[in-house]
Amino acid sequence: MPGTPMSVVVLISGRGSNLQALIDAGAAREAPFAVRAVISNRPDAAGLERARRAGIPTEVVNHRTLRAPGAFDAALRAAIDRHDPGLVALAGFMRILGADFVSHYRGRILNIHPSLLPRFRGLDTHRRALQAGVSEHGASVHFVTAELDGGPVVIQARVPVLPGDDPDTLAARVLEQEHRIYPLAVAWFAAGRLRLGEDGVHLDGRVLTRPLSLRPDTRAPV
Repeated sequence: MPGTPMSVVVLISGRGSNLQALIDAGAAREAPFAVRAVISNRPDAAGLERARRAGIPTEVVNHRTLRAPGAFDAALRAAIDRHDPGLVALAGFMRILGADFVSHYRGRILNIHPSLLPRFRGLDTHRRALQAGVSEHGASVHFVTAELDGGPVVIQARVPVLPGDDPDTLAARVLEQEHRIYPLAVAWFAAGRLRLGEDGVHLDGRVLTRPLSLRPDTRAPV
């Protein structure tokens, strides 16, 4: 008999398309995880409505009203811990988290980033990729550390940069791949296959010497 699905708390700031991918994957039969709560730093985040439609509890920890040093991180941590999650998943969460906050969740906090890390950390990744003239772009799932977008990468999805691409067309193609790799990584973690060790990312008991890669025309990572 399958065990109880791992509880996942998802943090969002916007429309929540990656949240929806996680909700859908977690609702599948015998999924090893389920989204149990969604927390946003913005009360107008469209993703909150996605969660409500799925019957998932929501909460807002508004960064605009918590301006004292450390106040936002402390309130967010308290909100998360009320749900006692096995994993915290950042899905378009647009706030930089402090070192103490990240340390509290070390090894059980993941993020999806729209670039092939370590290239194009931070914001506006699609425009920067086009300006750099790269032939390939994509998305990365990584463990979160105190270094911005600098934690160990688990899996990446790659897409070609096509002639005539603009930031919007490239972003749309990358987003499709984000929806593939994020639920996959979360499921690995929930099933006990993925963990962060002192020596890096472990998958199925082996240390990854490089991130796994998933191309648009394949189903299994390599």
